Amino acid sequence: MTPRRRASRVDPADYDLLVIGAGQAGPPLAIALARKGWRVAIAERKDLGGSCVNFGCTPTKAVIASARVAHLARRAGSFGIRIGTVEPDFGAVLARARGIVHQSRIGLRESLAGPPTLQLRTGHARFLGRDRTRFRVQVGDAVLTAAKVVIDTGTRSRIPPVPGLAGIDFHTAENWLDRPRLPQRLVVLGGGYTGLEMAQFYRRMGSAVTVVEEGPEIAAREDPEVALALRTILESEDVAFRLGHRLTGVSSGRDGIGLSLRSRGGTETLSASDVFVATGRRPNSDDLGLETIGLAPEKDGTIAVNRRLATRVRGVFAAGDVRGGPMFTHTAWDDSRVLLSQLAGDRSRTTDRIVPYAIYTDPQLGRVGETEAQARKSGRKVRVGRFELRENGKAREIGETEGFVKVVTDARSGRILGASVLSWEGAELVHLLVDVMNAGGRAADIRDAIHVHPTLAEAVQSAVAALE
Repeated sequence: MTPRRRASRVDPADYDLLVIGAGQAGPPLAIALARKGWRVAIAERKDLGGSCVNFGCTPTKAVIASARVAHLARRAGSFGIRIGTVEPDFGAVLARARGIVHQSRIGLRESLAGPPTLQLRTGHARFLGRDRTRFRVQVGDAVLTAAKVVIDTGTRSRIPPVPGLAGIDFHTAENWLDRPRLPQRLVVLGGGYTGLEMAQFYRRMGSAVTVVEEGPEIAAREDPEVALALRTILESEDVAFRLGHRLTGVSSGRDGIGLSLRSRGGTETLSASDVFVATGRRPNSDDLGLETIGLAPEKDGTIAVNRRLATRVRGVFAAGDVRGGPMFTHTAWDDSRVLLSQLAGDRSRTTDRIVPYAIYTDPQLGRVGETEAQARKSGRKVRVGRFELRENGKAREIGETEGFVKVVTDARSGRILGASVLSWEGAELVHLLVDVMNAGGRAADIRDAIHVHPTLAEAVQSAVAALE
């Protein structure tokens, strides 16, 4: 539907909808509503595209692709190919990634310039209060009013309060792309998804890399054998790990950076030339003036929403990472579809959804649904099928035999509860299972299908067959 217009002249700073933040949720929603005749503004204080375009998905996957080329070149002998010394040009690798980022920003800006009733406003946005049915928001030097507001401000790196850490020039998810010098000895703080991807990237570029993780294992959300297999693969590339170690202090001197670690076994000091902090994300909700409209963030900084992405304040919605829950680019993008359904549709689309994700190490880990541990904890009777990639013909033929496929199903209904695909292109292969789950199908639907031979997709089918 199109909002009703007042008979009087429309204020150029008055909108039907204001979107704060141009991440992955805001722009598609703003464009869709503007095409329906809504008067929409989208406010962005810096670069369009949010974390994904500017320092996350886009550049990290670009440099990971370069690192894979170097890795394959070093393995060329196993394919019967002679290649001389492999020397990555670190500056050129980053430049390629920055070029892709630049093109993505241009494309996004051009798409926002299309609808005539959509305006891009530059500057930090902050609520000033509410006047009856309209919210007042300052964006830069301008004061805008809007009937509805969507908060899409994302997150930033969470920096642990470790003595001495603030005194060094450390890497984060936000600034790594602007660091042209290859670290000689890199310590990555955090064994989560970002930490693991960047650890393998820098190692393949030539850095000596150590990952420090407070927990007993990396990738804490995964089943133990998945995390162990992933760590073993990284260790085979000489990525070192300090598990169960907590950073207690940081110092710097002529010889570089000293990191004091404490574990059950005692204390030790790691020497590094550079430190990458990958210890989690913090929602950007602390400087939005939310108190002026009676809205307060949760203790963790997220903005609470219901399944329709509505906050406790009528007319205010939150989308993307700032709303908590699964923090992925694809969930943020789907949030735009949820909001479009709520604001200008039949309101049927909600956040009741199946959310897959991936860790873009090499091999990749594609994931969907529950882990085996989660499924068993629920009290259901489950079946588990597993198939090793080394038994798959295509994997052997292309020299990518690391990993396995694991499928968890409900023993009574045969429905797929979850899956882990640790494989070359595992992020692609997991969608065989994602689509069946979304369609309400059963594992037997994959088992009984005919898959092309030779393909890696047959490994997924073999894992399902192993359920029997």
